[in-house]
Amino acid sequence: MEESTISGESNENLVSEIPPKQLDQAASEKIKLPLWRLPLIRNCGIGIVAIALFFVISGHLSLYRNYQLAEVGPYILALLGLSLLVGQNGQISIGHGALMAIGAWTFALFQLHTKLPLAVLLILATLVTFIFGSLLGLVAARLRGPYLAGTTLALALGLPDIATRYRSLFGGYQGLQITQPSPPAFLGATFSAQQYLAVIDMICIVIGIIIFANLIRSKTGRNMRAVRDDEIASRISGISVQKTQVFAFAVSAGAAGLGGALLALVSSNVSPGAFTLTLSISLLAGMVIGGTGTIAGPIWGAFIMVYVPQWATTATEKLNLNQGIAANLSLGLYGVLLIVIILLAPMGIQGLLRSGFSKVVLRRQGKLSK
Repeated sequence: MEESTISGESNENLVSEIPPKQLDQAASEKIKLPLWRLPLIRNCGIGIVAIALFFVISGHLSLYRNYQLAEVGPYILALLGLSLLVGQNGQISIGHGALMAIGAWTFALFQLHTKLPLAVLLILATLVTFIFGSLLGLVAARLRGPYLAGTTLALALGLPDIATRYRSLFGGYQGLQITQPSPPAFLGATFSAQQYLAVIDMICIVIGIIIFANLIRSKTGRNMRAVRDDEIASRISGISVQKTQVFAFAVSAGAAGLGGALLALVSSNVSPGAFTLTLSISLLAGMVIGGTGTIAGPIWGAFIMVYVPQWATTATEKLNLNQGIAANLSLGLYGVLLIVIILLAPMGIQGLLRSGFSKVVLRRQGKLSK
């Protein structure tokens, strides 16, 4: 049977027949891919199409459904950052609810004392939380395991008390009121404020997903995974473990800060009661349920974070449960979902869907080969 591959000897003969000038020219020329095949251009194109489709779909939804979608958006961004930190870099954080609080209060304070545009306010909230995450990342890079978890847990427990201690600045238990933006006139009179908030969230989510998708596939993303898998081997390979971990923590914090700013915008209020330890635990549970280290996993986790408390409220009203049980029912549901996901789908919902899709593709290829 004839071989389809060319042997090494025939390769040498083939190369020797090519003039040296043509070899030098071929080596010097760079392979140019079409623009649509470049990852950044392709992701941006998909993002623009997604925003346009969401814009059309949101116009056919009720005010309440648009508000629910607007609630989901902040958690997608926070879970996206947490998934990057844990899944891609191997660091643990139980304090991302506090990082969301920093972004929310930054947004509220700048809106209260300045007249900056909405886009600038969101960028400032992201940058301030990014800087805070860099400082926290310097500490986190020196800690491992339970010590790192304990540090972020202390942050989640202690940060909300600052608002009650400095009431003149942060508003105490009542918090600060947020002024929601009105839809621009060119969108039409029927374009509701809820739909406008949902579209703002969608734009921020698409930008965040594009950044994270390209970051994961870049050299920095490969360094993060290398540090996650083996720090000693990464050092030997010339990777700065500390810089990689600090950068991962800072980017994750920036995403959480943007999510916190959007959450403040949607709820029109920033108070310490919205950023308790329960939020940080819910984020961690949502990340595991959705799929750690994936892009689509935070979307599943965010929907669960929004709808599980609503299911708990509905069950409380139907079963006439007391307030003590009702207050902890959502956490109980998170626990049940975690147990089910860990037993049936250790890689989360996205991992389960991915494995199922792979099996379907392999089966079809097997049928085609027959």
